[in-house]
Amino acid sequence: MLSKIINRFEESVIAILLASMVLVTFSQVIARYVFNSGAVWALELTTYLFAWLVLFGMSYGVKVGAHLGVDAFVKLFSKRGQRIFTLIAAACCLAYGVILLIGAWEYISKMYRFGIEAEDLPIPRWIPYSMLPIGLVLLILRFAEATYLILIGKRETLSAGHEAEDAVKEVQEAALHDTSKT
Repeated sequence: MLSKIINRFEESVIAILLASMVLVTFSQVIARYVFNSGAVWALELTTYLFAWLVLFGMSYGVKVGAHLGVDAFVKLFSKRGQRIFTLIAAACCLAYGVILLIGAWEYISKMYRFGIEAEDLPIPRWIPYSMLPIGLVLLILRFAEATYLILIGKRETLSAGHEAEDAVKEVQEAALHDTSKT
């Protein structure tokens, strides 16, 4: 249930962010080339929107298994060995997410305390940068969900490693072909 709510939230926000980026960029192209004008703050806003898009996208990518991974080495092991390596990788991803979350929280707290303003937008910088801890919390939740699904056997990997799977199959088929010649 929580996963579905987060999923809809991520998809909606990603769509809104992408649409906003397109609208701001398109309006600036029209303003520049038709009216010989433009807003100074548009580039900064687009940069923040893109950063938010990336940070939302990383957790969504874990959910749908879209992150690329090279698992050719792991595929050389038995299914049980592959599962152990995947769980170790998941634990490392969770630990990495927590470390980044702690750092992001400290960073945002300092910006808030010192009252640092954005360069061109009339807002405190901690507001757009607050996506760092939000995105990392979402990422940690997605890694925890993926780890749980791996533990119960409903998911095999954290990443999309199809290229590696194809390469391992080619090597195995070539080895079988070579042994059949002798």
